[in-house]
Amino acid sequence: MPRKARIDAPGALHHIIGRGIARRKIFADDDDRENFLERLGSIVTNSGTQCYAWALIPNHFHLLLRTGDTPIATVMRRLLTGYAVSFNRRHRRYGHLFQNRYKSILCQEDTYLAELVRYIHLNPLRARLVGDLQALEGYSFCGHGVVLGKNERPWQNTQYVLKRFADQAGPARRRYRSFVEKGVSQGKRPDLTGGGLVRSAGGWVAVKALRRSGDYQKGDERILGDGDFVADVLAQANEQMERKYRILNRGVTFDTVVERVAGLLDMETSEVLSPGKQKRLVQARSLVCFFAVQETNISPAELARRFALTQPAISLSVDRGRKLAAEIKTDPYKLIN
Repeated sequence: MPRKARIDAPGALHHIIGRGIARRKIFADDDDRENFLERLGSIVTNSGTQCYAWALIPNHFHLLLRTGDTPIATVMRRLLTGYAVSFNRRHRRYGHLFQNRYKSILCQEDTYLAELVRYIHLNPLRARLVGDLQALEGYSFCGHGVVLGKNERPWQNTQYVLKRFADQAGPARRRYRSFVEKGVSQGKRPDLTGGGLVRSAGGWVAVKALRRSGDYQKGDERILGDGDFVADVLAQANEQMERKYRILNRGVTFDTVVERVAGLLDMETSEVLSPGKQKRLVQARSLVCFFAVQETNISPAELARRFALTQPAISLSVDRGRKLAAEIKTDPYKLIN
């Protein structure tokens, strides 16, 4: 069965899990871990992505991210590709580092944000990387100590998490610490590591109880949330898909996008496709990349071939194009009409 497309939107909350291929280590030592965190911090800061929780385990990692200006798929591609290249070079190895696709579960915030922060931050304790909660507070490779003010990672949004417990930092940290301590006895919590109706409802017993009462909730393996939340997310995703199909049915191609951008910026199409770092050329190329990726099925790989650039460079162009389109209030439907 083919995999379903990822679901994302500005403001969406994602629990992301990435694992090493064949359960192998993706962090061999502290230098690897710091390398990963430095990249993560830079990427989330530059992309407007919010990071609420994270934990690094030798063969996998957990992140709790909120989509900002840049799609989560782009954020993760930059993070994992850059880190894998660096890891392979440093350890003189070849081949894939990560197992297939990372798992990304879109989560209902009101119900799950605090639960996911606790679950993610208890991972090093469950993995026996630290001996107890006191040691976890000082552990450098988990966001728990950052929330408590013991460690510093400026890119982690601790204020948003603490506001869920109290308005003042002191009481909030005490209540957060108590909340995390209560979670130690809960174990692995498989209900928080995937989507679907069974996990969202808390198990088959809960699902059967709902059905006996005549309450048939909608579920989706990519989404952790109640039936109304799932239905709303899927409706928005379907609207985005229909929008793309409508554009494709108009016969939109790469050349169409280039022509429209040329008209918008009063340029020749050949100029839009010209290599160079002049501001005008960069703007045109960025708009083409943004509208091609956002509004059509033209892939970043194809754009990289068209412009003779690397895929990371195309990702940066897409981000620039998104911001430029917002600044000039360009409607994609009018652009591709």
